[in-house]
Amino acid sequence: MVDKYQQDLNNLNNLDNLDKEATRLGMGGNLSPEVDENLYKKRMQKRKEIQSKRVKERNLKKGLVIVFTGNGKGKTTAALGMGLRTLGHGYKVAIIQFIKGGWTTGEKKAFEKFSNNIEWRSLGAGFTWETQNRNKDQFLVNEAWEVAKEYIKNESYKLVILDEINIAIKLGYIHTEEIIIFLKDLNMNKNLCHVILTGRGASKEIIEFADLVTEMKLIKHPFKEQGIKAQECVEY
Repeated sequence: MVDKYQQDLNNLNNLDNLDKEATRLGMGGNLSPEVDENLYKKRMQKRKEIQSKRVKERNLKKGLVIVFTGNGKGKTTAALGMGLRTLGHGYKVAIIQFIKGGWTTGEKKAFEKFSNNIEWRSLGAGFTWETQNRNKDQFLVNEAWEVAKEYIKNESYKLVILDEINIAIKLGYIHTEEIIIFLKDLNMNKNLCHVILTGRGASKEIIEFADLVTEMKLIKHPFKEQGIKAQECVEY
């Protein structure tokens, strides 16, 4: 009788089959149907074999274009988490804020104390209802983009965060095509700098071009449901 967990790994020669087999075996825990712990262990051993082969087959490296978008909270927070991770590995990080800039945030103060490997450039002047000046907004976005390009081209930086650039695109202050053309010409396969674009309403062109896209979904927010104002440690 053939053991239902015994699959010929030699026949799993492509990533699609490996992924399907990983899904079939599942993530374990109480989600697995086995009552007998020996059968459960056998399932997880096979799952580990499949996972090892999945990792081995995916062996390419390149600079990634990463997008954090959506109406939910956490886009900049996710980007800053990757910034902290990068600093922990001893690499340099640049953060360019395209809209924000009119106030001092806890994260900026923390990062500046944390490491000499970080450049934080707050080049925006605030939201449109605060600036009330489209010409100035346009100028500041253009300036921020020029600064950002220099950091991205600088091979000493491992991660460049373009905070709220998706908003700048949506407002018509910078064109999607300009960003994509610049990154294409840079050849991210050779330049191992990762670039993160944050902000709600990412364009479909940016989403299609990016290597990794995460959409934060708004489920509840205390500002809307409870009338609670933005608070330090949560929003800034």
